[in-house]
Amino acid sequence: MDESLLRTLTPAVIGVLVRRGASFAAAEDAVQESLVEALRVWPKDPPRDPKGWLVAVAWRKFLDAARAETSRRRREVRVVSEPAPGPGAEVDDTLWLYFLCAHPSLTPASAVALTLRAVAGLTTRQIAQAYLVPEATMAQRISRAKRTVSGVRLDQPGDVATVLRVLYLVFNEGYSGDVDLAAEAVRITRELAARVDHAEVAGLLALMLLHHARRPARTRPDGSLVPLAEQDRSLWDTRMIAEGVSVLQTALARDRLGEFQAQAAVAALHADARTAAETDWVQIVEWYDEVVRLTDSPVARLNRAVAVGEADGARAGLAVLAGLDPSLPRYAAVAAYLHERDGDAATAARLYAEAARSAPNLPEREHLTRQAARLNASLRR
Repeated sequence: MDESLLRTLTPAVIGVLVRRGASFAAAEDAVQESLVEALRVWPKDPPRDPKGWLVAVAWRKFLDAARAETSRRRREVRVVSEPAPGPGAEVDDTLWLYFLCAHPSLTPASAVALTLRAVAGLTTRQIAQAYLVPEATMAQRISRAKRTVSGVRLDQPGDVATVLRVLYLVFNEGYSGDVDLAAEAVRITRELAARVDHAEVAGLLALMLLHHARRPARTRPDGSLVPLAEQDRSLWDTRMIAEGVSVLQTALARDRLGEFQAQAAVAALHADARTAAETDWVQIVEWYDEVVRLTDSPVARLNRAVAVGEADGARAGLAVLAGLDPSLPRYAAVAAYLHERDGDAATAARLYAEAARSAPNLPEREHLTRQAARLNASLRR
């Protein structure tokens, strides 16, 4: 069973049902039921046309649900005859669904959460981690969003900023989380950039390309993480880096700076350094100053503390860190790194172990645990 195929087909199938008259919430529910059915049936009897099979089953489940609730909801099913099973229309509805989920009736936070759940296929737990909120809180937010759009015809797309935020979070989950969505996020952002003349769309595309170019070097054959400073830079995709830099330069030339362009500039400086030692940390601090000015993001402030520690010394970085909230994700990991660079191995080992306990995924947890073990071993010598 190819679960990645199911994840790829989900937006297209939802799009077919919405175009036929289903509300978004009803279509998403029906498609989720069809995916459960596929997981049960396909291993023994795989269909020749997976998309057509999912469309037929999801549409049947939507009709069944709509007929059962007609009297209560006072709503007619716009299409009363079930279409014959067959190949789905070869239309990529994914970008269209991203815009529909950014509907004006939803708050930006709810729109992002709904899209990540329904279109990107992330679990409620993964979305909650991306938002830094409890899973129960995110479940309630998604439920409210689905209720909000349940009776709304999604024919008025939302704004580009919300779509960009969704794509950014999808890419981040694919880049560092349990589900590989990064390549799909790059594809959709490319499509958006081809259709929309917007500096921040280009900035996000550049950011994705520059990060994605480093991906082959981020893990060892056993799946363990390789920190940026230790990566084999010959494995980086130089063609993708060149494209990302070119896209970024074009965007910056428009003099409409946004957070994604500023973040891409940081990534470009890392990509430009032939070795970790040659990284221009002073410029990186300046670009993080721009990100903080544009967003006031606690995560950006945390990254800036690392950059200050590299540019001006570990104690300068720790001084910046002291002004931040210790409950921030990865705060302990940053503190451990800066304390180690400052020569305090005992504190660093304790903080690495603390960071490992709260790591969001297994590779990161194992990396931090190894760092703690390495320092503890050195202290026993």
